[in-house]
Amino acid sequence: MSDKVIIIGSGLGGLTCGYILQKSGYDVTILEQGTQIGGCLQCFNRRGAKFETGMHFIGSASPEQTMGKIMRYFGLTDSVQLSALDHSGYNTVSLAGDKFRFPNGREAFLERFGGYFPHQKDALVKYIEIIDKIAASSALNSLTSERRDVIADTEYHTLSINAVLDSLFTDELLKNALVGDLPLYAAQIDKTPFSHHAYIMDFYNNSAFRVVGGSDAIANSLAASIQQMGGRIVPRKQVTKVCCDDIKATGVITSDEEFYGADYVISTIHPNRLLEMLDTRLIRPAFRNRINAIPQTASCFAVYLKFKEQAMPYMNTNYYGYAAATPWNCENYTAENWPKGFLYMHMCSQDKAQYAQSGVLISYMNLEDVAKWNNGKIGRRGEEYEQFKREHALRLIAEADKHHPGLRDAIECYYTSTPLTYLDYTGTEAGSMYGVAKDVSLGAAGRVPYRTKIPNLLLAGQNVNSHGMMGVIVGTIVTCSELVSAQTIYKQINDSNR
Repeated sequence: MSDKVIIIGSGLGGLTCGYILQKSGYDVTILEQGTQIGGCLQCFNRRGAKFETGMHFIGSASPEQTMGKIMRYFGLTDSVQLSALDHSGYNTVSLAGDKFRFPNGREAFLERFGGYFPHQKDALVKYIEIIDKIAASSALNSLTSERRDVIADTEYHTLSINAVLDSLFTDELLKNALVGDLPLYAAQIDKTPFSHHAYIMDFYNNSAFRVVGGSDAIANSLAASIQQMGGRIVPRKQVTKVCCDDIKATGVITSDEEFYGADYVISTIHPNRLLEMLDTRLIRPAFRNRINAIPQTASCFAVYLKFKEQAMPYMNTNYYGYAAATPWNCENYTAENWPKGFLYMHMCSQDKAQYAQSGVLISYMNLEDVAKWNNGKIGRRGEEYEQFKREHALRLIAEADKHHPGLRDAIECYYTSTPLTYLDYTGTEAGSMYGVAKDVSLGAAGRVPYRTKIPNLLLAGQNVNSHGMMGVIVGTIVTCSELVSAQTIYKQINDSNR
């Protein structure tokens, strides 16, 4: 009989772990507490419009690029349609009115930003060379199990983004423009490692795409493949306890008191939630304290926009707007100066769309702003909470309308989410967007391990390596390599692309 694997959570981490292990001969069951699978791949529909909740675009997904090859391995290329963002400007950053467009491609980027900042051309070349070196150090980048430059990888994990940029550039506006997309990873000044910035810059500079019809197509395709191979995915099954004997995990118990026995348990939920399920001396107090002390990324307030028919031309770029000339510290705001910045994107209902049906505005918001309503139930937190959301939605729309005149008039209706929404639907600590925060000052103490002192309990998902499609899949491969060798996994990926 095949070894049984129970996976807690059906987000991208849980589904990709399930795919690899089911494909490799394990008997996989994925338990999901919600009614809908997918985690941050989930979408929702309102009045005929579809909205994504987390994964809005992906990079390096051309057929010959890394994510394109990985998608082919996961059987996604036939079932998930992609629509390329504008090659000449997949990202647009506006700093106090100065706009900078990021094109795909190394040479195109150097030409564009060399034009913006001609006195910094040599430094820009060095910047790109460092990013190339860091990206090349990733095993996933080369699709082999061997790391090619561990020194480069380690060095830039210990240096903050702003420290490296300060060492390269003298122009403050250029430094700020280069990190204009930092809401994608909730970067913090003096804390977030430069390697984190480099991986994301490389990922999207190669190519950038939206998922036609919504990111839930990725979750649905992975789930169908897992079930076709014989695996099980069970929604509305909230795991409440991971059972252990004196040496290992034996299975899990769900909220309806059903026991699922397992040879291995993989948790893809937030590590703090996992620790709440573990009552065993195998997990020491020092480990619990360390994990619980790791800082979290910021949360956000989102306004989901349904546009009037043919009222909003489709915007084939991601727009980052800032009132000031810097994107840093937007998570540190007052009631008076919120929002200090925002990310504005359209959903892609069809390839080469002329008009947008829906879009989203996202700005930082901390849990403290809505904590007093935390005891209420979803959809029933009272009129005061609803008024808070209305006021903030109108402020965010008004700020975005300054950058995109006519936006407000094109809106038919809107919906909102707060940090409490993230807390309710993802279970992250403090409603954080991306789980644990990367902090160069913490070193190993700030990292979540994929292995635990319980030998058959493993961790995966965005907290183990990083968030986003590439970050989560890197963590998936690391975790699954405990059960299937990394060489075997990379061989499967490469064989699927021959």
